[in-house]
Amino acid sequence: MNAIAINGSPRKGGNTEHLLKTVLDELAAAGWETELEKVGGTAIRGCLACGKCFETKDKQCATKKDKFNEIFLKMFMADAIILGSPTYFAAVSADLKALIERAGYLAYANNHAFSGKIGAAVVAVRRGGATHAFDTINHMFQMSRMIIPCSTYWNMGFGKNKGEVLEDAEGLANMRHLGKAIDWLGKAIKPHIAEYPV
Repeated sequence: MNAIAINGSPRKGGNTEHLLKTVLDELAAAGWETELEKVGGTAIRGCLACGKCFETKDKQCATKKDKFNEIFLKMFMADAIILGSPTYFAAVSADLKALIERAGYLAYANNHAFSGKIGAAVVAVRRGGATHAFDTINHMFQMSRMIIPCSTYWNMGFGKNKGEVLEDAEGLANMRHLGKAIDWLGKAIKPHIAEYPV
């Protein structure tokens, strides 16, 4: 089993990164191959709505000057996709939103390429706005025919400065449980993934 976590925060060693690593640690302990990618602070751009992906259907975006196509291929190959974002002005980061726009559209153009995959949202927040960021990520999963695992609460961790989220015991417990829930769900889905309804 393979899981990719994608960090929408530009901060190295920030709270979003800590939360994602906590989830991945649980999956790695359960025998999953895991990878953490970063789009926050990169030159990734939003969708141009050119429609080329519906013509080529080659799982490639026509915009090739950033690392999107490399990340999309990893998302396509993964059994579970975990998207993490800090909360900026009550929403996801612009870089993660760009990835969501393009990945969701490209998957749709390529015969709903994310169908049956597991999708989990993780949000770091100082105080307010995390619910909207959480919903934004989950909307892409729902529109992409993905399966969203539940955990002990919404997948949020609270902290402002780097590392403060490590003091949020409830948030970290949620992330550990989320990793276990993804593992359980992945093992249940894997034998039946080819039977996902079309």
